Amino acid sequence: MSPSPVTSNTAASPAAPAESSPGQTPADAGTKAPLVIEVLSPSREAWSVFRKNKAAMLGLIMLSCVILVMLLGPSIYPVAPFDISGAPFTEPFVNPALPLGSDYLGRDILAGMAVGGRATLLVGLTAAAITVSIGLTVGALAGFFGGWVDEALSRLTEVFQVMPSLLFAMVLMTLFDPSLTTAIIAIGMVTWTGTARLARAEFMRLRKLEYVNAARALGAGPIRLMLREILPNAAPPLIVSATLIIGVAILFEAGLSFLGLSDPNVMSWGLMIGANRKYVLDAWWAVTFPGLAIFATVLAVSLVGDGLNDALNPKMHQR
Repeated sequence: MSPSPVTSNTAASPAAPAESSPGQTPADAGTKAPLVIEVLSPSREAWSVFRKNKAAMLGLIMLSCVILVMLLGPSIYPVAPFDISGAPFTEPFVNPALPLGSDYLGRDILAGMAVGGRATLLVGLTAAAITVSIGLTVGALAGFFGGWVDEALSRLTEVFQVMPSLLFAMVLMTLFDPSLTTAIIAIGMVTWTGTARLARAEFMRLRKLEYVNAARALGAGPIRLMLREILPNAAPPLIVSATLIIGVAILFEAGLSFLGLSDPNVMSWGLMIGANRKYVLDAWWAVTFPGLAIFATVLAVSLVGDGLNDALNPKMHQR
């Protein structure tokens, strides 16, 4: 009897498939995962650039602290800024009831700083809004239409530009009732020329681009072209300008209050400096602490403005 043939299981079995990672099908084995590139929105990209700027982040933190103190300060330290809280010329860090001392009338310096910042910031923000509104309107009309419109509005801008800003604001404050409203209007009236020239240059540059010509060919009117097509692209430099104007308005308000041309019934940092300027040698703290508050606020606004300039300017991203 001949021996029976021996069958080999190895030869008959098909080739074993290559090992695949968990969750991966054999059909996908050996293929590479597609490269995913995250595309950031313009706002997220601007924030990414802004937060990498250490000086800008420092300014943002400082400005946030100032705003937080203005909002919560009077509730945490409930002392009326015009009340007599102690003896005049009390030095700081001596009396626990007067942490930053008192002025020539015995008013609490800390209470004045906590409440006075509200009026200072209110004037700065509102005056900046008025400045941007006037400057954007004049500059947009001049830059978009050109011709005699540009010529007339440019001459008007130059008239206001050559006027001494502080002197013009003093005249307005003297002619009308000194109040926060008058101060806001006066500051807005003397600081809009720079924004107008910037808006004029941006609108004059953007009105000749292809996408504006395409929208005009489709029947878009002047208002739509200015508001929907040109203004969004001209916004970044105008936002930076508005941020810097806030610091200028704060300094203007401090100067008017120092000269006694603001509302004497509304506490502000400038009013504190102006009221105690005669006693600066006897009570340095009554002038120094409000001055440091103004300095810190304007510095914070300037740092934030510089950071916004870097974040919103595409050319700065390449540096």
